[in-house]
Amino acid sequence: MRRAIVFLCTALLLTSCSLTEPIPVKGRLVGCEEIKTVAATDEALECLAGGEPISVDSIKGPAIINIWGTWCAPCREELPHFAELLNKYGDQVDVIGIAVEEKNQATVRKFVKSNGITWPILYDETGVTQEKFGPGVPVTWFIGKSGKVVYTRYGAFQSLEELELATNKYFGVK
Repeated sequence: MRRAIVFLCTALLLTSCSLTEPIPVKGRLVGCEEIKTVAATDEALECLAGGEPISVDSIKGPAIINIWGTWCAPCREELPHFAELLNKYGDQVDVIGIAVEEKNQATVRKFVKSNGITWPILYDETGVTQEKFGPGVPVTWFIGKSGKVVYTRYGAFQSLEELELATNKYFGVK
């Protein structure tokens, strides 16, 4: 009974932030080997699922990089929007997360699995991305095919529609 109540409360929390019904998705660790990259000189970040570390400056798009933390309420609120976007447009745009200011990787892994995250997560253990992205979260970068940032969003996306509009504007995704 208690599990059912916890599940229901979690489902209500995740669905209450969007105008559309989110698609229930069980989270899983996703490898980073499919992230499109170019040569870069900045420090590489560990992929939560293992494999070769990835440099943020090496990522080319179209890709959306979302910098977030498990402890950040606005970050948690926008996660269903990224899941829905990926479900609708995953064949046209990549979504990549960067977990920052976390106690350890185990905390992030558990969060990923229990919160419907189904995209690669990079782990910034030392805070090296703070200089690049700034000290606050969430921050979202839209990366063009050349690897250049075409749009930066400070703060959470409030709906799937808002995220779709930006994705359409900067990537032509429809």
